[in-house]
Amino acid sequence: MESQLCSSKVVIIGTGAVGATTAYTLLLRERVSELVLIDANKERALGEALDMNHGLPFTGGMKIWAGDYSDCAGADIIVIAAGASQQPGETRIDLLKRNANIFDSIIHNIVKYNTHGIILVATNPVDILSYVSLKKSGFPSNRVIGSGTLLDSARFRYLIGEAKEINPRSIHAHIIGEHGDSELPLWSLANVAGIDLVFTDEERESIFESTKNAAYEIINAKGATFYAIALALDRIIVSILKNEASVLNVSTLLNDYNGVSDVYLGVPCIVDKTGVREVLNLELNDEELEKFQASANKLKAAIAELEL
Repeated sequence: MESQLCSSKVVIIGTGAVGATTAYTLLLRERVSELVLIDANKERALGEALDMNHGLPFTGGMKIWAGDYSDCAGADIIVIAAGASQQPGETRIDLLKRNANIFDSIIHNIVKYNTHGIILVATNPVDILSYVSLKKSGFPSNRVIGSGTLLDSARFRYLIGEAKEINPRSIHAHIIGEHGDSELPLWSLANVAGIDLVFTDEERESIFESTKNAAYEIINAKGATFYAIALALDRIIVSILKNEASVLNVSTLLNDYNGVSDVYLGVPCIVDKTGVREVLNLELNDEELEKFQASANKLKAAIAELEL
């Protein structure tokens, strides 16, 4: 696969915990040649950029600066991590109307200067805001991607690995649907080296509940989640910039996917330099299909209230 890292430019909009940690992850791993930080609080973006610049003697030759929306010009990927943050006891859907209004301005300003890059959405509720970004930007759906259930699937694999005492990187298991309360585990497809994973119903329920509620547990403990989502965003960015064609559970626009259309949900996709190159159609059992369609209907009802 052709590497594009030598001349890559990434813009991160929003330098709160998620945006700043994502930027720092890209710096540590020397992923890009140019990294731009944009925030409504310009001083915050400047401070983050200066702090990272002072570390450049210990890393590589990246160019990092605090900019404005005009710096979106020529960017390969624009990461949106801006918006109101999730509060203790608040669901991701509760955030919807507050962040949808913020996205109106963000997307309007992006497309002034960039109509050829890829928009990568991290702000919650990520599936709905990815759909909002698609509608507001006019971009083709392959170039508007949400972080989806990539992190949820990583949490799921970690917990299964802990239970089975197996490295989580060797676990093949998926969380699909909403990045949120209606997500669902695909136990029917979970395996190690093609061998089905055997759990009792109680064990399955415990693992999934810990997966689904992980963000709430972390938010209650320290106020926000940002390390793991930054690593998930880094994974998506690298798959795009290196044209890897990796299979990642990102949020994308579905078209007759197990009976679901016109909504963004997290499902396994092939991600390369074009964005989402292909959506992989999983065979769901009857129970999984019912839950997946219910997840879609929940989000479609919320989208309808926005009157896009």
